[in-house]
Amino acid sequence: MNHLDPQRHVRGESQYLDDVPVQQGTLYAAVYESPLAHGILKNIDLRAALKAPGVVRILTAADIPGQNQIGGIVPDEPLLAEGHVHFRGQPVALVLARTEAQAHAALKLITADIEPLPIITDPRQAAAQGELIVPPRTFRIGDSAGTFAGCDYVFEGVAESGGQEHLYIETQAAYAFPTELGGVKIISSTQGPTAVQRHCAVVLGMGMHQIEVDVTRLGGGFGGKEDQATPWGCLAALGAFVVKKPVKLVLDRMADMRMTGKRHPYSSDFKIGLSADLKILAYEVTYYQNAGASADLSPAVLERTLFHTTNAYCIPNVTATANSCRTNLPPNTAFRGFGGPQGMFVIESAITKAAEELGVLPSEIQRRNLLREGDLFPYRQPAEGCHAEQAWDTAASLFDLAGERAAVAKFNQENQLFKKGLALMPICFGISFTKTFMNQTRALVHIYTDGSVGISTGAVEMGQGVNTKIAQVAATTLGISINRIKIETTNTTRVANTSPSAASATADLNGKATQLACQALRERLLRHASTEFAVEFEGITIENEQVLAAGIPAETTWEKLVSSAFVRRVALTENAHYATPGVHFDAGTESGHPFAYHVYGTALTTATVDCLRGTYTIDSVRIAHDFGQSFSPAIDRGQIEGGAVQGIGWMTLEEVSYNDQGRLLSNSLNSYKIPDLYSVPAVLDVHFLDTPGHPNAILRSKAVGEPPLMYGIGAYFALRDAVRAFQPSVALPLVAPMTPERVLGGLYPEFVAESASRMLAK
Repeated sequence: MNHLDPQRHVRGESQYLDDVPVQQGTLYAAVYESPLAHGILKNIDLRAALKAPGVVRILTAADIPGQNQIGGIVPDEPLLAEGHVHFRGQPVALVLARTEAQAHAALKLITADIEPLPIITDPRQAAAQGELIVPPRTFRIGDSAGTFAGCDYVFEGVAESGGQEHLYIETQAAYAFPTELGGVKIISSTQGPTAVQRHCAVVLGMGMHQIEVDVTRLGGGFGGKEDQATPWGCLAALGAFVVKKPVKLVLDRMADMRMTGKRHPYSSDFKIGLSADLKILAYEVTYYQNAGASADLSPAVLERTLFHTTNAYCIPNVTATANSCRTNLPPNTAFRGFGGPQGMFVIESAITKAAEELGVLPSEIQRRNLLREGDLFPYRQPAEGCHAEQAWDTAASLFDLAGERAAVAKFNQENQLFKKGLALMPICFGISFTKTFMNQTRALVHIYTDGSVGISTGAVEMGQGVNTKIAQVAATTLGISINRIKIETTNTTRVANTSPSAASATADLNGKATQLACQALRERLLRHASTEFAVEFEGITIENEQVLAAGIPAETTWEKLVSSAFVRRVALTENAHYATPGVHFDAGTESGHPFAYHVYGTALTTATVDCLRGTYTIDSVRIAHDFGQSFSPAIDRGQIEGGAVQGIGWMTLEEVSYNDQGRLLSNSLNSYKIPDLYSVPAVLDVHFLDTPGHPNAILRSKAVGEPPLMYGIGAYFALRDAVRAFQPSVALPLVAPMTPERVLGGLYPEFVAESASRMLAK
């Protein structure tokens, strides 16, 4: 079964927010941003802008009828700046004009009187000054401090990982309409319709029942529209509510990059202790997360970093402490992996540091410490259905690890100015929202009298293929053709109180709810058929739209059965609720069973570095991945390929850069690079491991959204391996991304240091 949407996409038939026909009287919104990263907002001069052509109204915090607050986890984020500004690009005022051009022209006429305050951009500086979003958290198992004394080897170091721009194709946008009962309907480009609904209700001072949010699809999300679609939906809704006209707000690319948060940069200290036979006995790590100016989802992202502190390894003694640091940058937010990649990068850095110091291959330490069945994670959930060793051994055998190593060594021996590197990257990723209450959703299924089916769930389609999977679940359960099924838009009126499409849990949660609804409808129809045809209920099934009695076709089809049931007043609508069983976590003891299951895999990555220029290619990424029992192999393979390449981008090309005044320097596609066609590995091979799946996974097909991104970490260490083949004694800092400039610095450290010294002297 292939993805249902691509043909519509390439023909331009798929409708996104900006394709919605514009209603008569629509006003266009533009946002006036703070020009400073931190200061006291003394005054906003709107007089000239209000006289500009086409301007109808300019809204500030004073015009908000409810609460000027959109913070979710921590109420620390005003919709429009009031009293202070905390980051460059923070919304201060909303211009409403008759055309988009007029709205943007008016922005240039607004001036703000802001008294500058000190600016913090570094998370360690923020922590030193006590600027934390929430109190620090620590996961602990065993006695790491006491164990280090008995270790044969102990190594310490610092690991730094950078931010990452989401760069979804469709920018942040919302289109809001006043409704006849004083409420608002919002078409939003959001992964979390309920979040937009909830915060709009707070801002407008009304009940959630008066706010309707509708989403057809997104042109990409990657976590950037989980929480950060909220301000744009609220601003459009505020405009529509105040002026009683439709309001459309669509950010241009540079404004989107400038005003929205990214993947969290982390600066981390680690200490790792090993035995003589390379078993990891103790591990300590302290994370400094750059949260930005407000909480957004940072505490939850940091929590998942803690959950993935040890990646795919069993370490009996662990102390992991996490600090969410407030800086004067746009609030950073969810990004594919949600903090897990940052934690995994640190443990892989620690292992690499130990291996380099000991003169062994990192893979010797990695393989020796892989998780086994029953091993405890630092949060005390046991590894159940553990396939870490199976994934590693399959990759090593299938992709000829020994042969690859020999080929790399031979190449490096024969070439002076080109060097190859190789790295293995095992992964273990937990599937569920780590807040237990978020692991629930609903599905509404209608069977129409002609046998066609309409399905509404809380899932948002953003290119990942979730609508296709839900349609497959319904078709399989009901025994009908997928062509009869329509997946409706995601709408807060039809399916309420949903969790965002995130955490790799969307297909599991919404697929399970759909399955429950369809099972109830199927049973209802079969009981009707047994009565109608005087056949034992247990012997009746529906297959390929044919009703079978004891395997023999009955005198009816799906359409006739549905029509007959309707005449007999049998309910053809079902609303089902699904909550993931068995998940729980106690934040007081930092222990529990937070994940429905884990996904495992191993990637073998090779890279070639041009040792004259510092440029490089990622030659191959070969992956053995635990899909469970995939029922959409084409979609799942595409998710693995896309996730791996996005992870390679984070680790190599994509460098988010701010100056010390909080100004984004990588503010366009001229200065911010993402992987293009030529950056994709020449060989990207994905092998489906033979595993049984998990009952908490829909049809035992495991989640694939986030786990593959972590395979990209292997590209960093493959490049590092190649650089060390040229400069074996170089002390490379563990800093990502590994841009060509950093590669060059590793190849010629003395020259780079001398050049930097000259520049500073000038």
